[in-house]
Amino acid sequence: MLRPGLMAGLIAATLAGSAEAEAAPVLIGYLGQIREERPGASGLDQVPRSEGLEGARLAITENQTTGRFTQRRFTLIERTIPADGDAAAAIRALAAEGARFVVADIDAELLARAAALPEAAALNILNARAPDDDLRGPGCRPNLLHTAPSRAMLADGLAQYLVWKRWRRWFLVVGPSPGDRFYAEAIRRSAARFGAEIAADKAWIFQPGSGRADTGHVTVQTEIPSFTQAPDHDVLVVADEDDQFGEYLIGRTARPRPVAGTHGLAATGWSPVVEQWGAVQLQSRFKRQAGRRMTAIDYAAWAAVRAVGEAVFRSGSNDPNQVAAYLRGPDFALSGFKGQGQSFRAWDGQMRQPILIVGPRLLVSASPQPGFLHRTSALDTLGVDREETACRR
Repeated sequence: MLRPGLMAGLIAATLAGSAEAEAAPVLIGYLGQIREERPGASGLDQVPRSEGLEGARLAITENQTTGRFTQRRFTLIERTIPADGDAAAAIRALAAEGARFVVADIDAELLARAAALPEAAALNILNARAPDDDLRGPGCRPNLLHTAPSRAMLADGLAQYLVWKRWRRWFLVVGPSPGDRFYAEAIRRSAARFGAEIAADKAWIFQPGSGRADTGHVTVQTEIPSFTQAPDHDVLVVADEDDQFGEYLIGRTARPRPVAGTHGLAATGWSPVVEQWGAVQLQSRFKRQAGRRMTAIDYAAWAAVRAVGEAVFRSGSNDPNQVAAYLRGPDFALSGFKGQGQSFRAWDGQMRQPILIVGPRLLVSASPQPGFLHRTSALDTLGVDREETACRR
């Protein structure tokens, strides 16, 4: 029989060991990419400092705050590669340092290659930037989740609002970049899905820089009304992901019609104008930290890190396998300041979430819109549903 003093010592040692194990930090990697600064249509546009990274940093701080009450600690391992850098080497380095969750703020091509690495098989990579539908479809992988909305979700969110407004005839203007063409494909899909019609479909052919010349506004004022002569339509939908010309269309179209899409009434996962659903608190915390307002990329990175933290707290475990299982499970939900709990779809790893319709200064609406129903979740009316998915993972 153990003496009382020895028994107390064993209990104390056991508790100390348990506390020490609980205190082991959850390592979350952040992989960013240096990007070429391209001027937008307006001279007022500023490239945000550390876009994406600041969102991840805020989320780590919030995880740490909650973790103090639950004996959980979190560490963000930051890595940034050049524009044409080696994402594979960065992923290998993060895995070697013990990170099992990696927020990927990199372009789609780099992300697809990195996620396919043998070293990445044991990782949980959370895509916070690339909207490419292929990454959620034929190019999906079991180790890849997405907090950034897909183009299909953005297009569906916009389409629902336009159909709800009974603006069913659309004039689609498509820019020259691959992203513009992919976004236009998503818009065409949404039109067919929700009963709208593409009344006209044109490619943008002008040089956007001419608008900044001394008399550029005169040239643009003449060219755009001519370019936008088209069969009658309710709204002009623009696909200009690089922000090179969409702003020029507003107020210059041949017919007095609203502009929507990537400009005008824009569909997005987040915006600095959002103040509803308690979002003022998130916006204020971010501005105090970063000295600027939160962008959609910042938000997606924040949501990725917060999702891992929420899964740690709710699962009651630091074990990466248990955390990952909870993250992907039916009980997971993230309070994302958009009015509804956000969770990951089992079929393609996409975070289901509301899509915001915003103007330059205010929130206009949020999709899903009233009347768009789904058998399980109205959020699954946005993007590719289970029966439609081409993901086989």
